Amino acid sequence: MSRTTQFSQSVTVALSDIQLQTALDRGTTRGVNARIAAMVETTDADALRRQARLAREHALNHLPDLLEQLERNVIANGGHVLWARDAAELNQVILDLCQKHGVRCVTKGKSMVTEESELNHALEAHGIEVTESDLGEYIIQLAGETPSHIVFPMLHKTKEATAQLLHDKLGMPMTDRPEEMTRFVRGVMRRKYLEADMGISGVNFAIAETGTIATVENEGNNRLSTSAPRVHVAVMGVEKVIATWEDYAILVQLLARSATGQRLSVYNNLMSGPRRPDEPDGPEVFYLIIMDNGRSHILGSEYTESLACIRCGACLNACPVYQNIGGHAYGWVYPGPIGSIISPLLLGPTHAPELPYASSLCGACQAACPVEINIPDMLLKLRRDLVQAGDATLAWRAGMRLWRQAMLSPALYRSGGWLASLATQMLANAEGKIESLPPPLKAWTDSRDFPAFAKQPFRERLKQRRRSQARPGVSG
Repeated sequence: MSRTTQFSQSVTVALSDIQLQTALDRGTTRGVNARIAAMVETTDADALRRQARLAREHALNHLPDLLEQLERNVIANGGHVLWARDAAELNQVILDLCQKHGVRCVTKGKSMVTEESELNHALEAHGIEVTESDLGEYIIQLAGETPSHIVFPMLHKTKEATAQLLHDKLGMPMTDRPEEMTRFVRGVMRRKYLEADMGISGVNFAIAETGTIATVENEGNNRLSTSAPRVHVAVMGVEKVIATWEDYAILVQLLARSATGQRLSVYNNLMSGPRRPDEPDGPEVFYLIIMDNGRSHILGSEYTESLACIRCGACLNACPVYQNIGGHAYGWVYPGPIGSIISPLLLGPTHAPELPYASSLCGACQAACPVEINIPDMLLKLRRDLVQAGDATLAWRAGMRLWRQAMLSPALYRSGGWLASLATQMLANAEGKIESLPPPLKAWTDSRDFPAFAKQPFRERLKQRRRSQARPGVSG
């Protein structure tokens, strides 16, 4: 269930969580630096990003045809293709498959689409055991939490908190060494793979020309989830299809460099249907489920390019807002700058009215995006839509009218600036900052200091500089 309407309250909680702040600083800094180092290695990073952008644009411009081609080729490979209009239908389709194949135990690779549908809860409600196989997802599942990052689901947790959780839940001996925690969880998961009747995975890319499903990972868990159980179900949103292997070759390397700073992920799994008669392993049955869940309404709109996202998480790491509040504050599956667009579009703007404003519009997200999505532009458009729909508060509308009048009247602007400077200088401390202000600015000073206005505005300083430069014998 989404909590996108509780954004302001969640932000307050996140900013006061010292452990969260430590984990965010450590994780996002590492992510930003790794991406930069990996992109510098390429011959021409901008040209590569442009190629990736064109590949995604082509796929979205030809989406119906590519989806039909994908379906034909998956069936030709011996697989089955099922369609789901929304999250509820997706869950029902998978429940029907579980009943058909007598499934009691499921291992599950990372899948954001099934996070949208809350599939785990639906399966567990019908007595089916579900185990997340990704290390981070499994730890989050043990904690009863949701992921806080697209790529690093437990970014909000420190290694100390993780060790305590594994000790409490599974009896692991206390340790502060991540490799020992990983080894312990690996032993638990190996048993789950052998017990599972069905493996469920997400899809990073679906290559239409051959009906091949591609997943990208670093742990090998997804490979085991999709090959050890007798039934493999791959789940994807309609936007994950791409046209050719050439497109895949471009996108897969950018995904790795942008997500984790690697030249290529450790495991790049390519699956074309069920196990062949001459193959020693793999699933007996393969299903591909393609879900819409509101995406077709985005296609063809001014927000179409949001569907080009390849879920690398680079915009989250680069965003100063995400760096301070983490993913849970956004309240749904997709956090960060791209989530502030996707969530209102999929849930409806009234269910996530504050998210388009959760951005400084600094452009760091667009600069980091491997497919050059113009995130700031779409955030501004969503803000416009909210205002036009009457979502703006009375105080907001009054403030905008006052600002408009000030912009239309130079005299009013100058006098207002003079009064603001005088008032803030009187309230400021020795460092030139104001620690407490009355409403409506109280919301600002509740979490951070307010800088006092300059004693001399920029326009006056500029005039003085020009006058001094105009005097004979004076150089600037």
